Amino acid sequence: MTFSLMSPAFAEGQPIPKKYTRFGENIFPPLKWTGTPDGTQSFALIVEDPDAQLPEAVDTGPEHAIKFIRNDFGNARYDGPQPPAGTGVHHYHFKLAALNTRNISISDDVGAVQAWTEARKHRIAEAALIGTYQG
Repeated sequence: MTFSLMSPAFAEGQPIPKKYTRFGENIFPPLKWTGTPDGTQSFALIVEDPDAQLPEAVDTGPEHAIKFIRNDFGNARYDGPQPPAGTGVHHYHFKLAALNTRNISISDDVGAVQAWTEARKHRIAEAALIGTYQG
């Protein structure tokens, strides 16, 4: 079975509902994955908007269930899409890596790019989902 990522909130290439953006409730969209590879001990997830620079609201779950790295808004939590007005449709890439290690020792201050680089060193497989949003 192929490792794949999906959301019941939006389909591949379709708009992300406003509820999951900084213009709405700014909560983490629900994500599901299938085909988890053998040997997977943990996961790393990144959301990128190259056009600009889990259960719903997972960031309010039990302490230490998930670790957030500081994002481009300066927060160590999920921040949804907020493209500048007049910049057209932005594509948000949700990328999930299945990892062969339980934990990665990463400082909260490293930023998303460095954290993803470190996570990919332990990657068994990667799945992606793209949603769009226009401000």
